[in-house]
Amino acid sequence: MAKRILIIEDEHDLAELMASRLRSEGFIVDIRNDGRTGVEQCMASEPDLVVLDLMLPELDGLEVCRQIQQHRRTPVVMVTAKDDESDVLIGLGVGADDYITKPFSPRELAARVHAVLRRTTQTETDTEVFLHGELRFHRSARTVELDQESIHLTATEFDLALALISAKGAVLSREQLLHQVWGYRDGSGARTVDSHVRALRRKLGSDLVRTVHGVGYAATTPPGPS
Repeated sequence: MAKRILIIEDEHDLAELMASRLRSEGFIVDIRNDGRTGVEQCMASEPDLVVLDLMLPELDGLEVCRQIQQHRRTPVVMVTAKDDESDVLIGLGVGADDYITKPFSPRELAARVHAVLRRTTQTETDTEVFLHGELRFHRSARTVELDQESIHLTATEFDLALALISAKGAVLSREQLLHQVWGYRDGSGARTVDSHVRALRRKLGSDLVRTVHGVGYAATTPPGPS
């Protein structure tokens, strides 16, 4: 069955360009041009993914993202004209799975959409639970707990944490992480990795991931029992 994509973008020509490319990839696409009607359409149609502009009339993209995530966990690719990491981090914090900065090609957007959908529609046949220090990861539910309290991670954040922890302290380059987590074959998008690592540190603790300058990232080894 074809996946349904909702584009919430106030630039009409850009919205139509994005929709045309996604329709050519086999998606069903709806367009809304302001935040308020975008939220209403999301509630009504329950799309498989939302492409969401950050700067919108009526409601801005961050508030739209907050509202739709309260209703139903929906994958979001956020579109921003700002090359401002603080905006990106806020977007990731309210539930966005990935972001793309204008200007971009319709082909790049389609690749991001496919990658996010692959991650968010993965199914697990086991119910394995694994521990990393005081963090408790549930593979099948794709959730994390700390002191019996659930911590919300996006699908991308969960997969990034899993990739780093599974490497058992080995350093992974940004290119390796882009390939393993995002499915990108080239090295573009290093800032995407950096932004998601910052989001992980904010949610799971600043000491979870260490930076190896000039190389990449590695999960820290949790302390053993005293």
